[in-house]
Amino acid sequence: MSRRTLMGRGSIERATVTQGVEGGCMGAPSRPHQGWPTQLGIFAVAFLLLATALEAEAQQAAKTPRIGVLFLTSPSSAAGAMGLEALRASLRDLGYVEGRTIAIEYRSAEGRAERLPELAAQLVKRNVDVIVTGGGNVSTLAARKATTTIPIVMTGSWRAVEAGLVESLARPGGNITGLTVPRELLLKQIELLREAVPSLSRMVIFSRKILDTPAQRAQGKAVIQEFLRVTVEILDVEEPEDLARAFATTPALRPHAMIFGPDPLFFEYRNQVLDFARSARLPAMYPFRDFVDAGGLMSYSVNPQDVVRRTARLVDRILKGAKPVDLPVEEPTMYELVINLKTAEALGLVIPPSLRLRADHVIE
Repeated sequence: MSRRTLMGRGSIERATVTQGVEGGCMGAPSRPHQGWPTQLGIFAVAFLLLATALEAEAQQAAKTPRIGVLFLTSPSSAAGAMGLEALRASLRDLGYVEGRTIAIEYRSAEGRAERLPELAAQLVKRNVDVIVTGGGNVSTLAARKATTTIPIVMTGSWRAVEAGLVESLARPGGNITGLTVPRELLLKQIELLREAVPSLSRMVIFSRKILDTPAQRAQGKAVIQEFLRVTVEILDVEEPEDLARAFATTPALRPHAMIFGPDPLFFEYRNQVLDFARSARLPAMYPFRDFVDAGGLMSYSVNPQDVVRRTARLVDRILKGAKPVDLPVEEPTMYELVINLKTAEALGLVIPPSLRLRADHVIE
């Protein structure tokens, strides 16, 4: 029993005795209302404390950060599932637990790029605090068209400056930051592929038209021709149905090898991509290790786990008040080379020891 309660009861007892003596009637009942102020005060304080706690809880719920995720690939696909789980794990490492300290709004175009603008608009209407884009430049472009105020974090755009997504890497100049893959990655892929295929002088690159303007493509092809002595043909693949058309066009170009750009569309349809490479007996450089694990020749790409971790850190900084305009766009620093020797043997290729030693992973 609290000290305040004991003091209250003592006061009532003293009042009873005093009243009985003064009134000449011992044992006359006291007036109980004299103890009410103390009891009412206790109830009032308790009520105020409860109301304050409920209000604080409501305010906390209202302040729960909302992260919008805009992906080109389906969340049920291997690429989508791995990407989303990696993002959740990286956010958890930073103290953000979905359903408790953050809310995540997912939107997937299911591999259909034309759906991205509508989905981006939905995230804007949901008033998310930041939008994370995955699926190359098309997702980021859709998000940028939907909002110029909500921060956007790219998980891995392709040459963001050339694509017009940001003004420069050091000073993005808008509401977009994140990670971007530099043009030099393609040059390095060609160099590595030529080590595996010494006769390489003609090749085909499968890519999206949106990655480059015609002038940029012409310049890129000229650079490759001048410095690497390789003639390049670029085949546009915008939608899934474009794959069959591009594959039908390839034999007439008589390439010695192929490169598939870092687009989730190729990952989504990797079985068809690998089947074509096998049937055409063409060496290929792939954008992700998963292709090589499934029978592709080689891949040289960014480390996806590192990209997602760095993306989560940028999201964390934005949620803590940083502005995208003050966060330089980053380039991946971790790359990995994976070679499938069994596939090389099937293609009649002998991988030089120097190339094997530089590989991060070799599949025997």
